[in-house]
Amino acid sequence: QVQLVESGGGLVQAGGSLRLSCAASGSTFSINVMGWYRQAPGKQRELVARIDRGGSTNYVDSVKGRFTISRDNAKNTVYLQMNSLKPEDTAVYYCNAVSGSVWYGWKARDEHDYWGQGTQVTVSS
Repeated sequence: QVQLVESGGGLVQAGGSLRLSCAASGSTFSINVMGWYRQAPGKQRELVARIDRGGSTNYVDSVKGRFTISRDNAKNTVYLQMNSLKPEDTAVYYCNAVSGSVWYGWKARDEHDYWGQGTQVTVSS
């Protein structure tokens, strides 16, 4: 089992910055991909950014150039630096970790998803 604890959400004005952190504990040896998803009211949860153990990254188009995902493998922690925030970035942000055996790109055989409890990010205009 893997436990994920998030921190760093809050209220910020448009154009401001926030940094989210997510620390993993438990069976972290099985994790390859870690990332962030978000869900705004009335919308589906969407991938924001993800990073694998080797440092490869993937971003949704709407955050490219504004958000940066990074990872400290020694601390089993993933970060999301969010700059130039916009009101449309307002959502609950969820940390995600994926374990698996054989990997094919971002997907794995027998993959299993773990989720954090979510942290609210609110951007005022």
